[in-house]
Amino acid sequence: MNTISEKSIKGLLKKVEELLQEATALEEEFGPVVNKVHPSYKESSRNLLHYLALRKHDIRELQGQLSRLGLSSLGRAESHVQATLIAVRNQLRLFLSHLTNTSPDVVPFASIPSELPSHITDLLGEPSPNRESRIMITFAADMADDYPLVRDLLKAGMNCARINCAHDDTTVWEKMVEQIRKAEQEVGRRCIILFDLMGPKLRTGSLKPGPKVVGIHPKIDELGQISAPATVWLAPPGVPAPGRIDKTLRVSVEWLAHLKVGGKITFKDTRRRKRTFTVAEMKGGGALVHLRQSAYLSQGTDLRLALEKGKELKEKLEALPPVIFPLTLKTGQELILHRENIPGEPARYDKEGNQIAAAHISCTLPEVFSRVKKGEPIMFDDGEIEGIIKKVTPDELLVEITAADEEGSKLRPDKGINLPESDLQLHKLTEKDREDLAFVVKHADVVNLSFVSNPGMVEELQQELQNLNAGHIGIMLKIETKAAFKKLPLLLLTLMQKHPAGIMIARGDLAVELGWKRLAEVQEEILWITEAAHLPVVWATQVLEKLTKKGRPSRAEITDAAMAQRADCIMLNKGPFILKSVAVLDDILKRMQEHQYKKFSLLRNLHVSELDHPAKP
Repeated sequence: MNTISEKSIKGLLKKVEELLQEATALEEEFGPVVNKVHPSYKESSRNLLHYLALRKHDIRELQGQLSRLGLSSLGRAESHVQATLIAVRNQLRLFLSHLTNTSPDVVPFASIPSELPSHITDLLGEPSPNRESRIMITFAADMADDYPLVRDLLKAGMNCARINCAHDDTTVWEKMVEQIRKAEQEVGRRCIILFDLMGPKLRTGSLKPGPKVVGIHPKIDELGQISAPATVWLAPPGVPAPGRIDKTLRVSVEWLAHLKVGGKITFKDTRRRKRTFTVAEMKGGGALVHLRQSAYLSQGTDLRLALEKGKELKEKLEALPPVIFPLTLKTGQELILHRENIPGEPARYDKEGNQIAAAHISCTLPEVFSRVKKGEPIMFDDGEIEGIIKKVTPDELLVEITAADEEGSKLRPDKGINLPESDLQLHKLTEKDREDLAFVVKHADVVNLSFVSNPGMVEELQQELQNLNAGHIGIMLKIETKAAFKKLPLLLLTLMQKHPAGIMIARGDLAVELGWKRLAEVQEEILWITEAAHLPVVWATQVLEKLTKKGRPSRAEITDAAMAQRADCIMLNKGPFILKSVAVLDDILKRMQEHQYKKFSLLRNLHVSELDHPAKP
C-alpha cells in the first residue's frame, strides 16, 4: 500500500502555488482591461483570466495525483478557479501538517458565487416552467404571415426568436416582430427577440432567372397514390395566407369576388394539360382551393371560372416569380467567382458535350479578390462544396471543385463562402449592418454580431448602439470563424465592457472553418471558456435538423440535443415539424438538467434495473 510522503505533498503544493501565482500575475497584467469591463462582469473577468492562466499548462499528471488523494482534480473549476486552487492548497497544507506534526497554514477565502444565472436571465429572459435552458427559434419569411404557428411555438416553450438580417427586409422583419408581440399578449409569456446583423459574410450572388413558372403538387403516398390535394391560396397582392399552404397565387379583387365554395376553376398548364382548382373555403380576403393533380403554371396562364348559363370569367396570372436554376458542380469542374455583379450561369457545352464556358457566379464582398492567394482552399454552402483556388486576378478567382456529391452538388444564390486559410481583414461593420441597426434598435432585445474576428469590431458595435441611444440592448457574438476562436479571450473581455452579453457557437461555419474533425473539441473549449467568463452561451446549427425537416430524428441528433443542455440556450431552425422538435427538445432538456449542469454531474437516483438482494442461506 502506497503511503503519502512529505516530499510528494510539498511537490504538489509547489505546483498549486505556481498556478495561483500565474493566475494573479495574469490578472495584474490585464488590470487595465479589467478596469474597462462593466461592473456586473468585474469578478467574471478576473475569473476568466485565472482560468486562462490555469489552462496554459497541461496539468493532467497533477490532476491524477490530486484525485488519488481524494482532493478536487480541478476538472470542474471553470466558474471559480481561484477558490478551487486555494481550497486544494489548504487541503495539501493540512496533509503536510499532519505528516510533520506542525500547525497548518490554511488561508480563509470566500468563494465568489457565479453570476452566470443572473447574466443568462438578463440576456435571454426568464426560463420556461421546470426548464432552465432556453429554446431559440430562427424565424423564416413565411412566419411573418403565420400567427398561429408563432403563438403555438410560444405556448410550446419558445423563449427567444432570432431574425436574420441576411434575409428578407424591414417590412418582413417588422411583421415577424408584430406576430411575436401579439403572441406574447395572448400567451402571457415573454419572448426575447434577437436580430442577426449580416456582418462581413461572403456569399454567392444572384443567378440568371429562368422562366416564370410555378409547380404545384398534391401529396403522394408510398404507392404513388394521392393522399391529400395541394392547397393553394388565391388572394390579391399583400393578403397573407391564413395558415400553412403549398403555394400562393395572386389574383384581382374583382375576379375573386365571384368565387364560391365548391366552385371550379379550370386552366391548361405549361404542358397543355387540363387541370382544375376546387374552391374549398373563402376566408380572410382570399380563397383556399384544392388541386388533385400536379400542374405547372406560367406567367399569363388563364384561370377560367365557370359561371351560370355556360359563361366563364377569366383571370390572367401575373407577377409569378422566375424559376432559379442552381449551378450543378461536380468534382474536377471549374467555377469562376467574379467581382462584377452580374447573374451567374451554369457551364455551357457544345453539341459534342465539350465544355466551352465554365460556370460562373459573383460574390458579395469585392475585398476578397485582393486578399486571397493561389492554392488556398475555398468552400461553399457550409462546406457542401469544396474547392481550391487555381488562379487569382483583380476581378476573378478560378476555382477547381475538389469535393461534391457524385451526381453533382447544387449551388444557389445567397449561400455562404468560406476561405478558412485566407486573411481577408474584414474587421469592421458593413454599411448594411449600420443601415439595419437603425431599424433593429427599435425592436431588438439583443443584437447578434456575425463573423466577428477582431475586438475592434465589438467596440464599434458597442459605440454604434450608444450613438443610437440603444446601449441597453444586449450583444451576442457569433463564434463562427477561425479568427474568432483564436481571439476568443480578447473578444470576451471586450464584450464584457457592456451588459448584458453572451455568445453563440455557430457550429455550421465554425465546422467549415476549422474542419469537421475539430468541431467536437472546439465547442467543448468554447463552453469551458464562456463558463469561466460567467457568460451565457447558445448552442446553434442543425440541432434536431432531421426531426424538424422530416418528422423523425436520428439517434445521433438526439444525443447532440442532450449534450446541448450544457449550453444555456439551444437554437432550432424552422421546418415543417418545428412544433414537434420544440416538444422533443423541451422533454430532453428537462430530463438532462436532472443529471448534469455544465460539466458537473448531478447524482440523482439512477433509473436502472433493480438489484435483487442475495437470498439468505
